[in-house]
Amino acid sequence: MNAVTEPETLSELIADCALIPATLQAESRPPAPVTARPWAVDEACHAQVAELDAYV
Repeated sequence: MNAVTEPETLSELIADCALIPATLQAESRPPAPVTARPWAVDEACHAQVAELDAYV
């Protein structure tokens, strides 16, 4: 690893990353993203626009 120049190839980048001390590496992966519930229109939402002639 040469600290003065950027890696020019993928092999050099992998070699540089392999030299990262274990204390600086992530201990675990982040949690999986939570999937939101599907959006739905309920009666209260519908009632807000029921009387409008033009709802955009």
